Amino acid sequence: MNKKLSVFLMALATIMLIGCGSKAQETEKQVKTIDDLTGARIGVQLGTIGDIYASDYEGDEAGTVVERYNKVADAMQALKQGKIDCVIIDEQPAIACTKDEDTLVILDEPFALEDYAICIAKDNDELLDKVNGALSELKKEGVIEQISANYIDDDKKGTCPYVTPEGTTYENGKLVAATNVAFPPYEFYEKNEPVGIDMELIRAIGDKLGMEVEIEDMEFDSIINAVDSHKVDLGIAGMTMTEERLKSINFSDSYVTSKQVIVSRDVSLAGSKVGFVENLKRNFIEDNRWQYLLKGFENTLIIAICAVLAGMIIGFGVAIVRVTHDKTGGLTALNSICRLYLAIIRGTPMMIQLLIIYYVVFKAVNVPKVLVAIIAFAINSGAYVAEIMRGGIMSIDDGQMEAGRSLGLSYRQTMSSIILPQAIKNVLPALANEFISLIKETSICGYIGLMDLTRGGDVIRSITYEAFLPLIAVAIIYLIIVQLLNLGVGKLEKNLRKSEQ
Repeated sequence: MNKKLSVFLMALATIMLIGCGSKAQETEKQVKTIDDLTGARIGVQLGTIGDIYASDYEGDEAGTVVERYNKVADAMQALKQGKIDCVIIDEQPAIACTKDEDTLVILDEPFALEDYAICIAKDNDELLDKVNGALSELKKEGVIEQISANYIDDDKKGTCPYVTPEGTTYENGKLVAATNVAFPPYEFYEKNEPVGIDMELIRAIGDKLGMEVEIEDMEFDSIINAVDSHKVDLGIAGMTMTEERLKSINFSDSYVTSKQVIVSRDVSLAGSKVGFVENLKRNFIEDNRWQYLLKGFENTLIIAICAVLAGMIIGFGVAIVRVTHDKTGGLTALNSICRLYLAIIRGTPMMIQLLIIYYVVFKAVNVPKVLVAIIAFAINSGAYVAEIMRGGIMSIDDGQMEAGRSLGLSYRQTMSSIILPQAIKNVLPALANEFISLIKETSICGYIGLMDLTRGGDVIRSITYEAFLPLIAVAIIYLIIVQLLNLGVGKLEKNLRKSEQ
């Protein structure tokens, strides 16, 4: 037996070594020119021009693989760890990403040229004409050149920021702009405020139009959907006009020409690593970056608490309808609606439900994102609470109902006075666990641009390009919350057991 076990372990170790060796061999391909992209593992940000161009290489005979990431920071982290061979990205963000990374290099050979423009909904020609007019004036006045120089010109960097002209008024309302604040120097966070070339440019456009600018930070691949559904007025995020995008959205005149470059990894250039304490300060202390986690934590708790309370109301209602139908045969129409509701909500992912509610249900209504999230999670939680509650009611012996009816109580009186109190007592621990699950599920709120705890960590990662500490911090906070709730659930169950004795 021991001999067979030894042979098995040796075989398993051999397979793992071969697998690791082959994987290392795959990711050790050195990309030094564009020709080296063939057969490489290419990292891109989802939905960007780099993604579109890299797709031409995907699935070729050489086995080229394209890895798509939601954020540039994620792609860069994967490149540093050797999980991919290169990243295709815009030149200026590439410079910002690699300035403190000894092993990452930008190839001299440009991959492609592109013109940045602002996206506007197809049925909003009036705004398109206004934006183009403002861009034309800003170009003639040299403002766009000044804004760019303030961020990328070595001689003028930080010396010539855009300043709103004196006497500017915002009598024409608000201009809501969607962006992805993880794309320096075009848009990034500084002292908890979105700054960068695009941010100053949209402010300048707003000043020209007499409109106060409001920034909505969201995932890059959500921007066009947000503009098309009129959740925002326009999108500005280093975005390039393409034939495919033109099918869904309009674009303004170009305001800057950029180029796509290839970022590669050269382990021979490795320098000294940043110390833990210094890294801790860089991620959380500098510019008060810990506040991103605090704001996300607050939103996470607000959404979870409100959603679970609303979900309980929905769930109790649905459970009563279903139980009443099962026991009396009544409420047939309502029962059918409840069954359809349960089938849809329990059969589709929470993230899809959130996106549908934000982009479809509330397409024409400007509802605060926190409220949208509360509604979405309440509807989702209600379906699970309904089944938990129905199970609790059905677990009560039928004799209890019969006893109540024999005492002259109506069905409603028996249910409210005898059945429900016992059922609620039985399912309280399960309902508490539903609250715990809901807190963790709120981590998807970033898909509608809402600052939850997870997105707070993502913002820090997009600034520092450091994955370990922000992710560990977010995980620890979630863990503390869940453990505190687990303690509460444990005490609740203990008290319930005592009351039964």
